Amino acid sequence: MKDFPLVSICIPAYNAAKYIAETLNSVFLQTYENIEVIIVNDGSEDDTLEILNNYTSNKVIVINQENRGQCAAANRAFEQSNGDYIKFLDADDLLSANFIEDQVIALRNTSNVIASASWGRFYNNDVNTFKLSTEEVWKDMKSIEWLKTSLASGNNMMQCGLWLIPRNILLISGLWDERLNLINDFEFFIRVLLKSKEIRFVKDAILYYRSGIENSLSNQKTKKAYESAYLSISLGLEYLLNYENSNLIRKIAADIYQNLSYDLYLNHPKLYTLVTQKIKQLGGSRLPFPAGDKTRILVNIFGWKLVKFTKNLMGLK
Repeated sequence: MKDFPLVSICIPAYNAAKYIAETLNSVFLQTYENIEVIIVNDGSEDDTLEILNNYTSNKVIVINQENRGQCAAANRAFEQSNGDYIKFLDADDLLSANFIEDQVIALRNTSNVIASASWGRFYNNDVNTFKLSTEEVWKDMKSIEWLKTSLASGNNMMQCGLWLIPRNILLISGLWDERLNLINDFEFFIRVLLKSKEIRFVKDAILYYRSGIENSLSNQKTKKAYESAYLSISLGLEYLLNYENSNLIRKIAADIYQNLSYDLYLNHPKLYTLVTQKIKQLGGSRLPFPAGDKTRILVNIFGWKLVKFTKNLMGLK
């Protein structure tokens, strides 16, 4: 591949007026110059489109569509892209200035390899609150080993902005599943990573992940959101088990389902039943109910179901 390949940054945007300018500025400040930006306004009801129209240029494509969801918007952006490499980016996150350049350099003279990056959170729209995270997978790894390590930790981060993906891998893996509206990155990146052979970790490429946004997708607790989460997790784990049906993968899958079951209990009884059946089929899980010290004492005495019911009754999380 050429030394300075075209990188397409694909950004789905919905009601992102508060953040989109800051996100785009972080893109335009990139030290790597051979970039095109495709932004899809997904039927926003705020001033997102008006703001985006100020950025139209020969390197920025703005597409307006009726609201079809984040996955459909991301797919539309990809369909309009021409890049050798693709980065999907949320409309409220930020990139360090060297992000794209460092990832492109890391992928030079490679084949079927994806670049990952460092990341951290910032809160209340204040970048000064940024704190870098750390993960076991922050190193070069075979893709299947990356997935095993990340998923086993229980704190996996597959956020779309972390990755620089060769176009040919996406053409093989397929695009975003438009049925999903929550945890859509789970099944997508398991599918994509399993079509690559290796992950190259780029330490100095840093994603600034905006947290604490009201009404964000990740904070949804609707029936539709739970159904999307269940479908995404089920699909992702099915891909993983089809790739390697080992005892370790079965344990990882059972624990992920167990963690989901704690959220589904009382909130979606039908899905809770389906998930508990899957856990049994996988050999069971010993993943404990997530609780602080005081709640843990109550769980040990009364069991997690009664504690969960009582907290729900009292309006506690």
